[in-house]
Amino acid sequence: MQHQGRFNQDNPLDSELFGGAERVIHNLFEPELFELAVRNGEGVITVDGALRTLTGEHTGRSANDKFVVRDDLTENTVWWDNNAAMSPAHFSRLKADMLAHLKGKTLHVQDLFGGADPAYRLAVRVVTETAWHALFIRHLLRRPHEHELATFREELTIIHAPSFRADPAVHGTRSGTVIALDFRSRTVLIGGTAYAGEIKKSVFTTLNYLLPDQNVLPMHCSANVGEKGDAALFFGLSGTGKTTLSSDATRILVGDDEHGWSDNGIFNFEGGCYAKTINLSPKAEPEIHAACRRFGTILENVVLDDVRTPDFSDDRYTENGRAAYPLHYIPNASETGMAGQPENVIFLTADAFGVLPPIARLTPEQAMFHFLSGYTAKVAGTEKGVTEPQATFSACFGAPFMPRHPAVYGNMLKQRLAATGADCWLVNTGWTGGPYGDGYRMPIQETRAILHAALSGALKAAEYRTDPFFGFAVPKEIAGVDPALLDPRGTWKDPAAYDAQAARLVEMFNENFARFADHVDAPVRAAAPKVPA
Repeated sequence: MQHQGRFNQDNPLDSELFGGAERVIHNLFEPELFELAVRNGEGVITVDGALRTLTGEHTGRSANDKFVVRDDLTENTVWWDNNAAMSPAHFSRLKADMLAHLKGKTLHVQDLFGGADPAYRLAVRVVTETAWHALFIRHLLRRPHEHELATFREELTIIHAPSFRADPAVHGTRSGTVIALDFRSRTVLIGGTAYAGEIKKSVFTTLNYLLPDQNVLPMHCSANVGEKGDAALFFGLSGTGKTTLSSDATRILVGDDEHGWSDNGIFNFEGGCYAKTINLSPKAEPEIHAACRRFGTILENVVLDDVRTPDFSDDRYTENGRAAYPLHYIPNASETGMAGQPENVIFLTADAFGVLPPIARLTPEQAMFHFLSGYTAKVAGTEKGVTEPQATFSACFGAPFMPRHPAVYGNMLKQRLAATGADCWLVNTGWTGGPYGDGYRMPIQETRAILHAALSGALKAAEYRTDPFFGFAVPKEIAGVDPALLDPRGTWKDPAAYDAQAARLVEMFNENFARFADHVDAPVRAAAPKVPA
């Protein structure tokens, strides 16, 4: 076995993992990994010097192929209604077969950290078959300083083998693709998929399991901070603007996807960004668009033209094209990845039903209700002419990554809001004037003006009305925003049609929340929306 690169000489290698490898390449820097990836034919260089890669069959997460080992550690701590179980025996066999598959191969190893706060960070060792995946995770996690690398001891090992295919009859999987997490041994096995997001989300899932025991709330959110040190959190499912709206030239970007909230404040889990690229615009998202034109950025499943210029409007591979780049590619990014206690918490939703106002202020009880609901509405596909919006509820705005019951995270959020006095807002980046197909998407300039008013404190003295369906407070006027937008009912041609649509949405919320009702107190249950008499 040949060794190359940089690693802690005093930290003995796992002979079971590396003993059969032909070559082990440790902790190469970005230019070295870029060069190797191109030399190995793993990607092509774009006109701007980015690396375009294709992931083949899987262009997104394989949610149905994710498993958690069920043993005496996890039996009563994991939310099994939301997490598929794998037996310890199946995991052991899967690991043995995966390691046998990797014998004789070149392995790329990156030793990194998940978490910017040294008090809570997790030392992560990622082992993968390809240089571009090693470059990806080096972009996305926190890169150690040289003195930290010299004393590095992994606390989580991720083995990523895209060329390996699981056998459902042997390994207890659903298909040849598998993402299996064993919290006891702190090991993650990923096979049968080249989609790079599986690696980073495995780190996030592990932190989501571990951190509540340290009184840290792990969150699927972006975060930024103003010049006065006023931090803000942005929760939201895919397509709601979480990355776009937190990348604001007037504020420092703490991170775009995953954070922890402790007694010390907030901290980014990552050292990079993983932004969606479909219809990426230099006007609407200048910082992200510019980062896609930097050397070493990975453009995953992005279409290139004849001269290798990215075409972000072309979705022939997927609508889930992605750009992975280090955080410092954003000009106003935080160097520390940390900030103080947040003053504002934003829940982003893209309501394709056209019911919700562009902004509403939530009480702590309403905040917990909407946090556990995790609502957005996506437009249906165009097959067979179907255009009716589809409601999506994802607890904590990230249910696929939450091993514990959502009430664990919801109660922690409620406690944090009460302790800090942070304002909580529900912001609709979706439709107004009617549902999708009839109304129109909320202009991003208006959304930015609304957020500026909330984050600047201008809305503290605003006059509010109470929404008759959802009970939250809606400002009547915001500087620079068309007042008509603030009352969505008035933007509809037929107010009675709005009332009917709002009543249907209230019913969807309450049907979804029924599974959480026994896990929250009476004030939170009372915060549920109601159809007015």
